[in-house]
Amino acid sequence: MFQVQGFRFQVLIDRPETWNLKLGTWNFALGKTLKITGHVQHRQVMEIRIARKEDAAALVEFNQAMALETEHKTLDPDVLTAGVSAVFSDNAKGFYVVVEESGIVAAGLMVTTEWSDWRNGWFWWIQSVYVRPEHRGAGLYGQMYEFVKAKAEAAGNVCGFRLYVEKENERAQRVYEKLGMERTYYLMYEEETKNRST
Repeated sequence: MFQVQGFRFQVLIDRPETWNLKLGTWNFALGKTLKITGHVQHRQVMEIRIARKEDAAALVEFNQAMALETEHKTLDPDVLTAGVSAVFSDNAKGFYVVVEESGIVAAGLMVTTEWSDWRNGWFWWIQSVYVRPEHRGAGLYGQMYEFVKAKAEAAGNVCGFRLYVEKENERAQRVYEKLGMERTYYLMYEEETKNRST
């Protein structure tokens, strides 16, 4: 509905959920007939889904970019590619969730599981979170998280969600807290094995 010089006009578009109207570009000419010209932009179609094998290259790219951005590390591409591919070959290792927008994988994360004997249920760990820089600020992680929570509810035996985040990454921490997660009082320790086969 538009209002121009006291007149109101309504433009009807079939399937409006697939279109964006850039109102600032519309021009109105009033005379014996009403002429409306303007710009209609097709909205990019976004899908949140479980990743498929053909998404592996994008997920390898995401992990490499994330390691460089957050820890200034360059990962071994062969090891990383094998690690991502292994998730698609063995459901017990977890699964990936991606956001696809107009044919481009814009964001992704991985979910792995941890059994809690205290709670007699599974914790789902959210890992390898990455959003392409040009897609940041659009709430894609929050939408992926809601997708994961819906999957967990359908599974019926998930007792909670966990993730770890770099201490310096305050922006990510604020996002997680805004979405309902709370900081725990646990510290994480690790020791990598030196002679495992890859």
